[in-house]
Amino acid sequence: MTRHFDDLQLGSLELFCLAADTGSFTAAATEAGVTPAAVSRSVARLEERLGVRLFVRTTRQMRLSDAGQVYYQQCRLALGQLVEAEREVSGGQIEPRGRLRVSAPTPYAHHRLLPWLPRFRERYPLVQVDVHVSNRNVDFAEEQFDLAIRGREPADSRLVARRLENAELVVVGTPGYLARTGHPQVPEDLARHECILFEIPSSGRSAPWTFRRDGGLVEIEVGGSITCLGDFLATATLARHGAGLMQAYRFTVQDALDSGELVEVLPAFGGTARPFTLIYPQARHMPLRVRLFIDFLVAGGQLPAS
Repeated sequence: MTRHFDDLQLGSLELFCLAADTGSFTAAATEAGVTPAAVSRSVARLEERLGVRLFVRTTRQMRLSDAGQVYYQQCRLALGQLVEAEREVSGGQIEPRGRLRVSAPTPYAHHRLLPWLPRFRERYPLVQVDVHVSNRNVDFAEEQFDLAIRGREPADSRLVARRLENAELVVVGTPGYLARTGHPQVPEDLARHECILFEIPSSGRSAPWTFRRDGGLVEIEVGGSITCLGDFLATATLARHGAGLMQAYRFTVQDALDSGELVEVLPAFGGTARPFTLIYPQARHMPLRVRLFIDFLVAGGQLPAS
């Protein structure tokens, strides 16, 4: 069989992927335990072999070229397959390592993902996790994310979707606000209240509030003078300071409900929920670190017994 790669070229592929992951020859060199010059020479060898520029470099930044992006995706997949093959034939003794990029919306990030993360890192210390906290939908290919958590099912059939939880919704307000305005008795009473709004990034519209009535779900369009953009948790902060009523995920305000800082409104019409879903591209071979992190999230932040 004709050999297409020697050991030096395989090492160059690894350093190229590391430079793409870190966005810097210096950072890649530090992580690999070599000099920045060694990384630069490795990338130069690949560019000479391929006849294309893999990186676009300026005085301020370094990014993959269009050709480099295509090459990186294939190289990363191939290297992951090699690691997976070693893991399988060695009885799974290879320790997961490498960089993992995950995007999560603010409520789930602050109240679920970030509190769980130290537990995962303690078990797998060689895995580096980049957490993107935003309610914006991310592009897996362009932004090189492995996983994303979102509040709805993906429209793209090429993505795998795993339900993490159905998060209960609850309408809340401060005792002071309710003392001034009175308690709404039915959802339609919200038309006479100051309701804190959140603009959905993907649509640019405010989300309607949902309630359960007569065995079904009803949506109520609400209004108010304050709309939050980008950070859903900002609405809960406003509610805690008496700005009005807010329909929030219960897990984001449960501590304030327990302490009496906030009061539940319209409990007879409660019980509605929205899903949080883990999504990721379909892949025949998935890096071990990604597969373990998926299992970790689906298990609610619990690790298997060691």
